[in-house]
Amino acid sequence: MSHTKNLLATLLLLLTISPAGAQIQRKELHDNWTFRQAFRGVNSYPATVPGVIHTDLMDNLIIEDPFFRMNERGVQWVDKEDWIYTTRFDLSSDMLSKDSIRLVFKGLDVYADVFINDSLVLQANNMFHEWIIPCKHLLRDTGNELRVYFHSPLKVDIPKFMALPFVYEAGNDQSRLGGVFHKQVSVFARKAPYHYGWDWGPRLVTMGIWRPVYLEAWNSGRIEDVWLRNRTVSARSATIDVDVELNMHTPQPATLRVLNAETGQVYATTTVSNTTTPTSLSFTIRNPRLWWTNGLGEQYLYPIKVVLESNGRVLDEQTKNFGVRSLRLVRDKDKDGTGTSFYFELNGHPVFMKGANYIPNDNFLPRVTRERYEAVVRQARDANMNMLRVWGGGVYEDDMFYEYCDKYGILVWQDFMFACSLYPADSAMLESIRREAVYNVKRLRSRPSMALWCGNNEINDAFFNWGWKTRHERRSPEGTAEFLWREYEAIFHELLPEVVNQYAPHTTYWPSSPLADWNTETQCYTQGCVHYWSVFHDREPIEAFAWQSRIPRFMSEFGFQSFPMFPSVKNYAPYERDWNITSDVMLAHQRHPRGNQLIRSFMERHYRVPEDFETFLYVSQVLQADAMRVGMEAHRRNMPYCMGSLYWQLNDCWPVASWSSVDFYGDWKALHHFARHIFEDVLVSPYEANDTLTVHVVSDRLQAFRANLTVQIMDFSGNVIFEQQQQISMPANTSRLMFTMPTEPMLRGQAREDVFVLVTLEERGQAPVTNVHYLMPQKDVNFPKATLQKTVEPTDGGYLLTLRSDKLARAVYLSIGEPGNFFADNFFDLIPNQPKAIRVRTALSQQEFEGRLRIMLLNDI
Repeated sequence: MSHTKNLLATLLLLLTISPAGAQIQRKELHDNWTFRQAFRGVNSYPATVPGVIHTDLMDNLIIEDPFFRMNERGVQWVDKEDWIYTTRFDLSSDMLSKDSIRLVFKGLDVYADVFINDSLVLQANNMFHEWIIPCKHLLRDTGNELRVYFHSPLKVDIPKFMALPFVYEAGNDQSRLGGVFHKQVSVFARKAPYHYGWDWGPRLVTMGIWRPVYLEAWNSGRIEDVWLRNRTVSARSATIDVDVELNMHTPQPATLRVLNAETGQVYATTTVSNTTTPTSLSFTIRNPRLWWTNGLGEQYLYPIKVVLESNGRVLDEQTKNFGVRSLRLVRDKDKDGTGTSFYFELNGHPVFMKGANYIPNDNFLPRVTRERYEAVVRQARDANMNMLRVWGGGVYEDDMFYEYCDKYGILVWQDFMFACSLYPADSAMLESIRREAVYNVKRLRSRPSMALWCGNNEINDAFFNWGWKTRHERRSPEGTAEFLWREYEAIFHELLPEVVNQYAPHTTYWPSSPLADWNTETQCYTQGCVHYWSVFHDREPIEAFAWQSRIPRFMSEFGFQSFPMFPSVKNYAPYERDWNITSDVMLAHQRHPRGNQLIRSFMERHYRVPEDFETFLYVSQVLQADAMRVGMEAHRRNMPYCMGSLYWQLNDCWPVASWSSVDFYGDWKALHHFARHIFEDVLVSPYEANDTLTVHVVSDRLQAFRANLTVQIMDFSGNVIFEQQQQISMPANTSRLMFTMPTEPMLRGQAREDVFVLVTLEERGQAPVTNVHYLMPQKDVNFPKATLQKTVEPTDGGYLLTLRSDKLARAVYLSIGEPGNFFADNFFDLIPNQPKAIRVRTALSQQEFEGRLRIMLLNDI
C-alpha cells in the first residue's frame, strides 16, 4: 500500500512540473525570409535562416559552390556588398497579450542593424554571443516586419585599418586573395578569424543570421540561467551547488525546486526572496555515479531539472544533463626543481590527454547538422581520444558539440576566439569582448566536458619569438611595441581571467597556448604546454618528434600534412587535368605556401616517390601517419613527465590538403586509423636509438595487470629470426620500459632492410595488443611482392572481409572508390600468414562490393 502511495505521489509531482504548465511561449522566426543586395538590389530571393549569404547565393544559382575547383576566387565580391534580409510574421492574441516579449538572435554575423516595423532596435557588432531585444511595444497582431541590414565587414573595418600609424599582425588573413591587397582587417571584427583565410582554409567572409532567431513571451517570471557545479566529489558522496538567475516581471511569492527529471526525486527546494541576485541551493548525492572520460569509465549524466513555481503554476523550467566529477589542472614543482607538471586530474587520478585540435566543420557554419556534430565527436571517441582542443581561430561551438562531448567522454580545452594575431583593446572592443566572454563562459560552465579556458592561440609566443615585437620596435612609431603588449595584457591577463574567475572559478584559465607560465615570453619543455612545428615547417627530421629534448610536459599542438585520398579529391577536382598536385585546382586547395614542397621533400627522404597522382596521395597519408606515430608514441612513452598529446588537427572546414586526420567528407585518413591504435588504453611501443631496441608498455588503466610480452624479429616471409617472451606486471596508469637489447645481435646476420620488429602483448581475456617497427627508412626496406588472398562473408550491415598474405604487406589500404568509413580498419600492416578480419559497412551487394574493392600496398611502389 505504501508503495502505491509513493508511486501516486511521484506521478502527481511529475504532473505538477510538466512542461505543459510552463508559461513561456516561443515563436521561431525562420520562415518567409528573403534577401537582396543593398546597393541597387531590385530583386529579392528566398533565404534560409539560419544561414549565411554565400549559401543563399548558391541556393539561388547566383554563385557556384566555392569549394569546387577554383570557384572560391570568383566569389570574393560577396563580402564587399551590403545585404538586406527581411521576413514578415503574425502573432497570436495570446502571445501578444503577455507582459514581456523579447526578440532573441542566437547569432548575427557580424555587423547588423535590426529593424522591427521600421524601428531600429539593435546595431550588432559581435558574432560570438546572442542578442536580446525587448520589443513588446513595437509588435502588432498581423503584418510585422523584421529586417536585418548586414554591413560589409570589409567596408566597416578598412577605415579602421587606414586610420592607424601601424599595422596589427594578422598573417593568416588572405587579404590579397580577397582583393583588398595588404589590408588585413580581420582583427577589427569579433568574427571567426578563419573566415578571412588560413593555411588550411579558404577566404570566405560570410554574413548572415547564422544561429536561430525567435520571439519569447511570458507573464510572471522566468529562469534566465542555471549554473550547476561540483563542490566536493568522492565515491561516497557529492555535493552539488546550484545558482539560478531569475527574471520576475512582478514581485510574487515563488518556489524553486531542483529534482531528478527521470526519477522525480526532489534534491532541494527554496522560496525566492530576491530576484536581482542568483538564488543558491545545494544538495548531496550519496554513492554518486561519476562521469569519466572515454576509456576510463561511464559518462553518466544526471538529468537535473530546475522548476520555478508560483501559486501552483509552473512559470518556467530548465533541465541540464550534469556530470558528477572532480577535475583540476595540476602544476606542481618537480622534486629536483627542474620543471613544473602540467596534467589534468580527474576524480583523483592523473589522466594522460589523448586527442586532437578541433576547427569548425565548415566555412558555412549553419550547414553543420546535429548528425555531423555527433559524427565528428564520435570519430574522436572511436579513435580512443579523451580531449579535443577547440582552437581559437574558429567559433565557440554550438551547444550540440559540447552535448556530444559530455555524452562520449571528451574533455574540452576551450580557447577564446583569438589566434595568431594582435587585437585592438580600446574601451569599445574590451566591452564587446567582455560580453562575448561572459556569455560563453556562462553557457558552458555546467558541462562536465569543460576542462580549461585558454586565452588565445600562439599570440604570446608570436609576439616574442616570431619577430613581431622586434618588427614594431624597428618599423613602427616609437612606443608601438609597448602599446601592443599592453593591449595584449588588457585582454589576456586582465579581462578574460577576471571573467573566468567570476563566472566559472572552478575551471582553470591559461593565458595562451603555447606557454611555459604566466608572464613568460616563450614556451619551454620543462613546464607548461608546447606547440612543436620544427619537423614540418622547419624540416627537422621526423625522428626529432621522439628526441628527449623535444618531449614537453603537455603537447597541445604538433602536426604533419597530407592530401585527401583520391575518392575525396574527385569531389572537388573531378577532371583528369586537375590530377596533379601542382595543378591550379590542387594548388587552390593547398593553402600552405610550402605545403606541397615539404610533403615531397619528406617523402623523398623516407619513401619511394610514386609517379602517378592517386598513389602519391596514398603515400602522403602513410607518410603523415608514420610521422605522427613517432610523436604520439614518444609522448606516451614519457608518461608521467609528459601528460598530453593533442595533434593538429582532427577535421577540415572544406576539402583541402591539410594536417587533418579526417577529411572534409568525413573519410578517415591513415592518421586517424593509426591514432585509434596508438591511443588505446594499453600501448606497446618499440623504439630504436643508439643501435639499441627498447620496448615500453604504456597503460592508462586505473588498475594493474599481468600479461605476456613477446618481442620478435621476422623476415618478410614470417620466419622468426629472434624471439623473447617474458611475463610482465604492469602498474596502473604509467609507462614502463620492459625490454632493451642491442639490435645487431638480435639480427643474427640478417640485413636490417629485410626484417621487421613485431611486438605482442597478450593478456588473458583481452585481444592481443601489437605494434610493428622497421629498422630502416621505408625507401630502403626491401618490401617484397605480396600476394593477398581474400574471403567475403555477409554479416549484418555489410560483410566480413578476411585477408591473408604470403609476405609482409605494408600499409594495406582498402577502398570501394568513394569517400566513407566503410572499413573498420585500414592502412594496416598485414603480418605474413596471419589472417586479419575487417568488418565492412556497406549496402552494396556482395558482387558489387567485390567488384569495386581495391587494395593498395606500399610494397607495390
